[in-house]
Amino acid sequence: MEFEELLDRAGGVGLFQVLQICTLFLPALSLPFHVLLENFSAAVPDHRCWTHLLDNSSDLFTNLTYEALLAVSIPPGPNLKPHQCRRFRNPQWQFLDPNSTAADRSEAATEPCVDGWVYDHSTFTSTIVTRWDLVCSSQSLKPLGQAVFMAGLLAGSMFWGFLSHRLGRKPMLSWCFLQVAMGSAGAILAPNFFLYCCLRFLSAFGAAGAILAPSALVVEWTTTHRRDVTMTIFCCISSLGHIVLAGLAFALRDWQNLQLAVSIPFFASFLLSWWLPESARWLILIGQPEKALQELQKVARINGQKEAKKTLTIEVLTSSMTRKATETQGSVLDLFRQPVLCQRTCAMIVVNFSLMLSYYGLVLDLQSLGGNIFLLQTLFGVVDFLSRITTILLLRFLGRRTTLVGFQVLVGFCISANVLVPQDFQILRVALAILGKSCFAICLTSLLVYKAELFPTVLRVTTTGFLNSVGRLGGIMGPLIKMASQVLPLLPPLTYGALPIASSLVFLLFLPETQGIPLPDTIQDLEGRSSTAKSSQQEVVIMESTWF
Repeated sequence: MEFEELLDRAGGVGLFQVLQICTLFLPALSLPFHVLLENFSAAVPDHRCWTHLLDNSSDLFTNLTYEALLAVSIPPGPNLKPHQCRRFRNPQWQFLDPNSTAADRSEAATEPCVDGWVYDHSTFTSTIVTRWDLVCSSQSLKPLGQAVFMAGLLAGSMFWGFLSHRLGRKPMLSWCFLQVAMGSAGAILAPNFFLYCCLRFLSAFGAAGAILAPSALVVEWTTTHRRDVTMTIFCCISSLGHIVLAGLAFALRDWQNLQLAVSIPFFASFLLSWWLPESARWLILIGQPEKALQELQKVARINGQKEAKKTLTIEVLTSSMTRKATETQGSVLDLFRQPVLCQRTCAMIVVNFSLMLSYYGLVLDLQSLGGNIFLLQTLFGVVDFLSRITTILLLRFLGRRTTLVGFQVLVGFCISANVLVPQDFQILRVALAILGKSCFAICLTSLLVYKAELFPTVLRVTTTGFLNSVGRLGGIMGPLIKMASQVLPLLPPLTYGALPIASSLVFLLFLPETQGIPLPDTIQDLEGRSSTAKSSQQEVVIMESTWF
């Protein structure tokens, strides 16, 4: 008897699964807040050097306009607007003469903003950029802060993946909720940018576990034929998080208030998570059938299965799962010892790295698209939501692999095409970015379902943590590659566009279709199915955070 049959005896998909989704609704909604937070909390406002003439009221000349004082204090920048990082060493009064030329201005001595900057607070009253002056010579610190957050996700994926396999899904889930809340709220009090990055790293470290553990619990308590629907629902909740974040950022223009607002949901999630049962599938595999039986009977009671005490007994569990319970130790090394697992693991390393690098390179740089970033974030969220809903139909009619290959190619096309569009054609640039984001949404939702069908339960969370770490490495590289745009402007968009197309070839050459196949519990299950169904469908199980 497979675990699927035990789950059917506990009611299959019923009230329990609904309550489970409702309990995990808040963290699923809130996780995108933390990943995309710095689109708003680290927004770079218009700025210029502080000068005595403009910003010291005692020195103001009442007979001169602000524009005149600006002209004699700040040199023009590359876009003919006031320079953001230089000022005249001394006021250039001769520039008030209408006969002065551009050559005269180029000869005037300038200096850096030695007295600080003046920022435009019309959009945000405060950001971490204005708090710690992350502009001009320090502008590279902003993408560095994003990379530190991604590094926290990378480290957490490996750490929590290992602990979830050893100690269980539920304990890790509750602790990670609390850690995200405390790390995020603590960042408000950071006295400098270094400590802010440390607390963001701590928050990201917990967020990795807040992604892994709920994903594993949901997959392992869901029947095969409802798995794609359940995962798509979670992805749609994440898309709503994109929209809610835009609303929060619009209402809370101060980065500290916004930081606190995104922390509160995880405090609430920590308090609400106490009732969630541990994964019975995992309990059976580590040789604890008594606890597994308790959890199954609990789920059966919630689902209204009154006969569960008769149909779900310790004898049933021990007799049907004896073989599976003997294989409980799984490590990352096991992924490379078996030919089937090794091929799938290597292929998924390429796919995860490529997609996550391109994804975060796109969504963490809304300001480069111009326009209203609140509206852009909302549009991204709406398109993301609609795209994820359609994913159910695409997976049912096209299958996992075809959907992933096709939309990865479209992602690469949209990002690459934007390179050819001039900056003046803002509407077209935004349209291509939104289309690319919608294709990403379909890819990441499909990947979440697909990777939940690749590896056996004994290696599921371990593999999830490992591949999530690879994906987070791509997430780190995305912002760092953006730093190279100052020297090589075309490098970031070309990289973001080429990698999804390359990873689509990996699917065609090395990965199988998995539609309609039950989750394998052991490596023997996987090898048996591989040998009997190589030409049709295989198994794969891995969980990664693509909720955002």
